[in-house]
Amino acid sequence: MNKKVTYIDWGLVDYQEAWDRQEEIFQSILAIKQENRSKDLGEVTPNYLVFTEHPHVYTLGKSGKPENLLLDEDGLKEKQATYYKINRGGDITYHGPGQIVGYPILDMDNFFTDIHLYLRTLEEAVILTLKDYGIEAGRYEGYTGVWLDADNENARKICALGVRASRWVTMHGFAFNVNTDLSYFGNIVPCGIDDKDVTSMERELGKKLDIEEVKLKLRNHISQLFKMELKEA
Repeated sequence: MNKKVTYIDWGLVDYQEAWDRQEEIFQSILAIKQENRSKDLGEVTPNYLVFTEHPHVYTLGKSGKPENLLLDEDGLKEKQATYYKINRGGDITYHGPGQIVGYPILDMDNFFTDIHLYLRTLEEAVILTLKDYGIEAGRYEGYTGVWLDADNENARKICALGVRASRWVTMHGFAFNVNTDLSYFGNIVPCGIDDKDVTSMERELGKKLDIEEVKLKLRNHISQLFKMELKEA
């Protein structure tokens, strides 16, 4: 088992480019696993944790409904946003500047083979990061992601999750609203949920956050919860 994880920050990168980069890493790990299996080798598989931000983009997961995007092509151009149908789970979501998008590309055979636990662990890392800033967050029964006031009518989502896994190798991940322009969520039915609000750390605290500081706290929590040996590329 290899618990060493390479951390990479891609900065602001186009969604399609990031998807292509993810897919390349994902397929390379799958190839190593296949080679190991066919030749009974003991070569360890690598793991990666990627943080990035994207220009304005809407992505629709495999189980999503296209009608949850409330913009036509002209509306997308007006908002300077792009739109992709992708191969993760979940419905529609938004990515944009000021949001930490995390792509753990991990061979879960190196950690634990339980996707439910994997999702809950990523949620817990975000919950602990929010707690560092005095924001109490938790889970909303029946939904993935991280929520505030999940037990009442003021429930609002601050982090969305959507993953893909093959042979226990993961890709895609989470979108954590830090200094996000929340008006863009008004153009979709976020994650197919039409009666709940979306929020950000900036909105909750009434000020912009140092996103690099938030990234550092978040990656440390992920590292500790997964018992990773994290190293920068």
